[in-house]
Amino acid sequence: MQNQFIVNPHLDGDPFHWIAGKTGILLIHGFTATTAEVRPLAKILHANGYSISAPLLPGHLTSPGDLNEVTWQDWTYEVEKYYQMLAGQCQQVYAGGESTGALLAIRLASMHPEISGILAYAPVLRLRLSFYQQVLLRIFSPLVPYIRKKNPESNEFWQGYRVNPLKGVIQLIKLQKEVTCKLPHVNQPILIVQGRLDKTVHPKSPKIIAENVNSSKVEIHWMETSSHTVILEHELKDVARTTIDFIVNSM
Repeated sequence: MQNQFIVNPHLDGDPFHWIAGKTGILLIHGFTATTAEVRPLAKILHANGYSISAPLLPGHLTSPGDLNEVTWQDWTYEVEKYYQMLAGQCQQVYAGGESTGALLAIRLASMHPEISGILAYAPVLRLRLSFYQQVLLRIFSPLVPYIRKKNPESNEFWQGYRVNPLKGVIQLIKLQKEVTCKLPHVNQPILIVQGRLDKTVHPKSPKIIAENVNSSKVEIHWMETSSHTVILEHELKDVARTTIDFIVNSM
């Protein structure tokens, strides 16, 4: 798809569903991104015998204005649909995602206790936004459709919008509040992978999640030289190995 609003339009950002073994992994991309964000990790996991399903969230891979027209409930509906499809073909399912996708995975697990575990990559439970910045966001979101990102083409494997749709960001903040309320209802093993150089997610986010879930098994792994797109950078192999070890040890 050639789209002037999309960084790296040549990449494949469509939803996909790859069946392999009886253990399924749902992988959900982040805000403004596409399934290209989870595809490299998905290929490694699939090669290791896991079935993979990756939805394309509503409002993505079209135009930024579309992301201003959807709600966080629209995202959860699409995630639920792909989870049900994967669960119908696998004996067990792990819910995972990057950034906003990680929040959607956590919420899904809180609603489905039968989910075997959670794979949260750079879960954006808190943004690096000051109170003043959040106030400005709420004031200007009805007036300014979007703002340009700084250096959106810095990662050749990332695909998504060049801008941040502000009404869409408001929906992300609403999702953060929803997931915060759902944390005590999470009982599954949870893996949290965070980039040490992440400038998007507040560094306290992993600790907040770990301290508020009711999971007996919580693992936090810091990737020392990775930033926000922790599943698209040069420590991807380490992330994949950590993921597989977590799944094997939590069975």
